[in-house]
Amino acid sequence: MQELTHYINGEHVKGTSGRFADVYNPATGDVQAKVPLASAAELAHAVDIAAAAQPAWAAVNPQRRARVMMKFVDLLNRDMDKLAEALSREHGKTFPDAKGDVQRGLEVVEYCIGAPQMLKGEFTDSAGPGIDMYSMKQALGVTAGITPFNFPAMIPMWMFAPAIVCGNAFILKPSERDPSVPLMLAELMEEAGLPKGILQVVNGDKEAVDAILDHEVIQSIGFVGSTPIAEYIYGRGCSNGKRVQCFGGAKNHMIIMPDADMDQAADALIGAGYGAAGERCMAISVAVPVGDETADRLIEKLVPRIEKLKVGPYTSGDDVDYGPVVTAAAKQNILNLVQTGIDQGATLVVDGRDFSLQGYENGFFVGPHLFDNVTPDMDIYKKEIFGPVLSTVRAKSYEEAINLAIDHEYGNGTAIFTRDGDTARDFANRINIGMVGINVPIPVPLAYHTFGGWKKSVFGDLNQHGPDAFKFYTRTKTVTSRWPSGLKEGGEFNFKPMD
Repeated sequence: MQELTHYINGEHVKGTSGRFADVYNPATGDVQAKVPLASAAELAHAVDIAAAAQPAWAAVNPQRRARVMMKFVDLLNRDMDKLAEALSREHGKTFPDAKGDVQRGLEVVEYCIGAPQMLKGEFTDSAGPGIDMYSMKQALGVTAGITPFNFPAMIPMWMFAPAIVCGNAFILKPSERDPSVPLMLAELMEEAGLPKGILQVVNGDKEAVDAILDHEVIQSIGFVGSTPIAEYIYGRGCSNGKRVQCFGGAKNHMIIMPDADMDQAADALIGAGYGAAGERCMAISVAVPVGDETADRLIEKLVPRIEKLKVGPYTSGDDVDYGPVVTAAAKQNILNLVQTGIDQGATLVVDGRDFSLQGYENGFFVGPHLFDNVTPDMDIYKKEIFGPVLSTVRAKSYEEAINLAIDHEYGNGTAIFTRDGDTARDFANRINIGMVGINVPIPVPLAYHTFGGWKKSVFGDLNQHGPDAFKFYTRTKTVTSRWPSGLKEGGEFNFKPMD
């Protein structure tokens, strides 16, 4: 069985804590590797190396740092299939979905090539008599990121690419469920010309996380995961004086107005609700049709589409719609919530509980589920299921529909499908959610805009990627300067030599 490593100072390093976690093949249920879980001492060793390497990297001019990112983009394109295959094998998502995971990370790296422009300061000439004033954006030092299992390529790149191009060193603590791709990315960054010690990968669990939160040298921390853990990391990190951005859970609503193109809306819900087995923080998990007639038409369109979904391992080819969920525990949690929905009175229109795939009976596959007549007091409405389960909440009016999303504790993403511009404009202006789609089901912004939700979906005041990333990974220094004039009467200069 393969034993994975940490990546410290440009080398693969075996763990010394004696603790390991199993890495599964979700399609078969077999353990395919073991990953070491770092101790606080191992984390501290990685930080020491990063702190020693960072000043020289920060002294490299931004254009040369950006060239490393240019080369890294070339290497990502070269190894796209290799990365996607490793990602699919550990996560379970389909091969096209895995390539999309890498691609969306790559796009943020491409944006980071513009670092020389983004890192420019401001200058005021003659702010006072003989006084100039200017600002500089400088690196923080050693930074860190704690990333989730569901996007093991994209989210690490969303964090470490802007951090590193700004002149920081970066400690990456990826999910222990699918750690191979982050290790591969670190290798590619050094092949692209990154000095040793600037990007370290330390695998681990809560012990490593707490060591990151408490280490006095680490200046900033990024996190993506569940809301309870986001709250914990944000609170502990901030109390230790660190800059922290944490992105938590989601319950994304899609409102379907009576005038919507129902085929378009149904197709959107299939991709947004069931793609990647629903293991996406931007998945649409709540459909809100306005009016019973709209709801009936939507359900009529959805059922045959759902029943045609192909569920299988990534090795089955591109015709598979989604694969297994990441662990047996994740599968059981989804099925438990489905049963809770039935017990609390929701109508299970499409039942995927008995789904089984011949030859993969031990895999972590979950069939697609569709609920109707879900109400806001039900657990399947309130909780993030993170699986292939779509809940339909019928609203009597547009006001009732929009208030469902407004009143929910999560505010990551939302969408509305309508042909009416006034309704769409009103929705975009009034909704208290960070990312909004109008006839777009998963409104994930492109790399040159920022990504982030509102309410209990985010903790911190800056979003991921886009301009906010350069703000998060730098601090501003403002300089006020005055040079006494050495000009004498008669036009001669009178400068005294320095001692």
